[in-house]
Amino acid sequence: MTTLATAPSTWACTRLVFLGDNGQVMTARSMDWKSNIVSNLWILPRGMERDGQTGENTVRWTSKYGSVITSGYDISTTDGVNEAGLNANLLWLVESEYPPFEPSSKPGLSIAAWAQYVLDNFATVKEAVDALKDEPFTIVTDNIPGESRLATLHLSMSDASGDSAIVEYIGGKQIIHHSREYQVMTNSPIFEEQLALNTYWQQINGTVMLPGTNRASDRFARASFYVNTIPKDQDPNKSLASVFSVIRNVSVPYGISTPDQPNISSTRWRTVFDHQRKLYFFESALTPNTFWVDLKAIDFSDKTGKVMKLDLGDDQTHTYSGNATRDFQPSKPFQFLGVNSASPV
Repeated sequence: MTTLATAPSTWACTRLVFLGDNGQVMTARSMDWKSNIVSNLWILPRGMERDGQTGENTVRWTSKYGSVITSGYDISTTDGVNEAGLNANLLWLVESEYPPFEPSSKPGLSIAAWAQYVLDNFATVKEAVDALKDEPFTIVTDNIPGESRLATLHLSMSDASGDSAIVEYIGGKQIIHHSREYQVMTNSPIFEEQLALNTYWQQINGTVMLPGTNRASDRFARASFYVNTIPKDQDPNKSLASVFSVIRNVSVPYGISTPDQPNISSTRWRTVFDHQRKLYFFESALTPNTFWVDLKAIDFSDKTGKVMKLDLGDDQTHTYSGNATRDFQPSKPFQFLGVNSASPV
């Protein structure tokens, strides 16, 4: 198994789920990274044949659901939603330890395709948890592009009912935290310890004092307090404004430099998904506009649907405004990172 507990993290993010009245559910996340992560938006239709990119012994599937995703380096799905209203997010967790992958044992799945596997196959969090708890594959990690260290990630999921789950690999064992109450995920420490730390801040009451640093545990406490304090009975656009306010509050200022805190990186972009209206909002730190993609207006058919790309440009600086669904262009699909099964994982 592989652990990077002693390696500094440069991918620090926050994910939160807003649960409003009348069934309103919105999931927000920030992407914090030390350098340009080369992200673009993609439309991926149903019926795509995929495999886990781990050689001969790999999991294989055909996508049941179409999705809109944000890529990382155009070799992985780091954030995304599917047409059924399921949301999946990958965030950094330096404590991650994945089981060893043997070519003759359980089929492998590249960590780059982990979130996409979920979006392709499941409509709800419960469906995903029921399948994942049987561990149908072994997660296989590999080096981050341009670096000599392995990717260590955990997965969060949320759906239109407001259900949530967090999937981590600790000590080589899969641990799934499944509850509507698990609205927030950040980075280190592991999720169970984050919950314990947050209990302390809940006793103090956020109207009196909240931790204000950019550390993961402090962002967890602030996100937990604010996402449950913003009004729950607003119209969808005002709820969206409130949710964006919370994810911006826990974002890291662009260009910040903290040499003694290598885990802290600038926020590069943010997304918010309105599960009811099926609108996927995107906001770059380097452009003045927030835009959205309307999943209801997309042809996800396995017969007529096409792979489409929205080119966000270097450092996500291409500017789009309002409904950008029609700005996508036909494209060849990106290739998920292939993992050498002989690698020491």
